[in-house]
Amino acid sequence: MNKAFFEILRSGINTTLQDEGRFNQYHIGLPFSGAMDKRNYLIGNHLVDNNSNTASLEFAYQGPLLKLKFGKVTAVITGDVKFQIIRGNSKIEEGICYKTFNLNEDDQIDIISTNKSVYGYLSVQKGFSGDYFWGSCSVHTKSEVGSNNGKKYSDKEKIFLNQSNNDFCSKKIDYFNSKIEFIRVLKGTNFDYFSDKSKEDFFSKQFTITKLTDRMGMRLKGPKIENKVDTNIKSEGLIKGVIQVPPDGDPIIMFSDHGTIGGYPKIGVVISADYDKLVQLTPGNTIKFKLIELNEAENLFKFYNLETKNILNQIR
Repeated sequence: MNKAFFEILRSGINTTLQDEGRFNQYHIGLPFSGAMDKRNYLIGNHLVDNNSNTASLEFAYQGPLLKLKFGKVTAVITGDVKFQIIRGNSKIEEGICYKTFNLNEDDQIDIISTNKSVYGYLSVQKGFSGDYFWGSCSVHTKSEVGSNNGKKYSDKEKIFLNQSNNDFCSKKIDYFNSKIEFIRVLKGTNFDYFSDKSKEDFFSKQFTITKLTDRMGMRLKGPKIENKVDTNIKSEGLIKGVIQVPPDGDPIIMFSDHGTIGGYPKIGVVISADYDKLVQLTPGNTIKFKLIELNEAENLFKFYNLETKNILNQIR
């Protein structure tokens, strides 16, 4: 029996397999990677009855055009995404996010674009067949680690499914991708390196997201953040969400595929509860930062996890 797969007719922008990520590998230079917007990734897997660490297809801006070969499958798109289902008889159906749909052999799914956001997810029942490295199939393109030889997908490649011929499972959830007024941060390890005026500017003025933004990080443009001590420091470990300030004074926020060490002073760290919404902001958007204390950040993360659990429990 032939194994079901998607034939890639158009690969889209930065289409990769991602799961929850790769843990405990910082010492060999590998970051977590994994789905950028974890909540949307989790919702997708729960809608098709997968466990939380099942690989999904992540895409940015424009998604892929895929054709199912052999079998049938239940699938769902999560995120703020425009897409169509093109049936084998050429009938076109407008896609609805957060609602499962069935695909039969030779049906196509055309993921046209995200709407004023960056990342979307295609999840299929039983998941995609990925290659696991250090406990994860998440793709990290800089080190070429993960499924598809650590590379994003290209036209004419195949994406295999773990299982096909599943009975259709109709599920949906009403979910709204809300925006955020402030990006809340903790003080960075080098917070005192920066002048009082720069610290005041950092928390009172707006920054614009530039086009120099990808899975590694987000570069901002705004008031120059002045370093009064040293613009270069001894390289030390980085974490997801840390905000480095290079000599030009334009902050860079580290994302899921960030380098594991860096030598620029760190003014702050984005709290985990705000990360999903931050990564969905497109170039040209403006953001403002708000300083909070560690105990508040911990409480907000507990609330984020509780809210996510409640959303998943609403899926029927």
